[in-house]
Amino acid sequence: MKAKAIRLLSVLPMLALVAACSGEAAPEAQAGAKATVPVAADLPLGTGFDFYVLALSWSPAYCRIEGAEANRQQCAEGRDFGFIVHGLWPQFEAGYPEFCPARDPDRVPSDLGRNYSDIVPSLGLIGHQWRKHGSCSGLSQRDYFKVLRAARERVTVPADFASANLPAQIDALDAEAAFIATNPGLTGDGIAIACGRGMLREVRICMTPSLEFRTCGEVDRGGCRIDNLEVPEPG
Repeated sequence: MKAKAIRLLSVLPMLALVAACSGEAAPEAQAGAKATVPVAADLPLGTGFDFYVLALSWSPAYCRIEGAEANRQQCAEGRDFGFIVHGLWPQFEAGYPEFCPARDPDRVPSDLGRNYSDIVPSLGLIGHQWRKHGSCSGLSQRDYFKVLRAARERVTVPADFASANLPAQIDALDAEAAFIATNPGLTGDGIAIACGRGMLREVRICMTPSLEFRTCGEVDRGGCRIDNLEVPEPG
């Protein structure tokens, strides 16, 4: 599959959109610039599921689609995130668990949650991800979020999504190809694109409990295949 260059938009109607992100740390600002971070030998290993899906949400698309309902911590004026971590989701080969009984409480302490605000900009989202998904990982809160950060660090965002190349349009399969080219070991049946209202909304990457890239047929088959997806710029 040949990846076509992202086509810069000559004209993009700039609605009064509030783009999602914090200026403290914008993962896409270094898109394509960092090497893949090796997984730590002491990485906590989850149990009771087959694999993870790391869901990376394109925050400007989320903020535009959700509008007034968007989370203000993520979408307030002046925020400029690109990809943020929507979640790290334990999966079965078919289907997935959710809202599992866990030893840790439902509430994530704010001092723990704030340690991850650079990649998950909303404490509400952090709490929701723990209750719905992290509780099914077989890990404590601290270990689950440690793995979540390690999973994010395993993925290099392609230079196609750097601010200098935005706003843009891209085909869903070309977005997949860009991530595959930038992340050795990632294959076409281990990644899926989610879209909404003609925009690239999310990239979903499948990983083993030890955070190696792997295939995931059900996730891949559910991916978006639309051409000319809009990629709005942060800020």
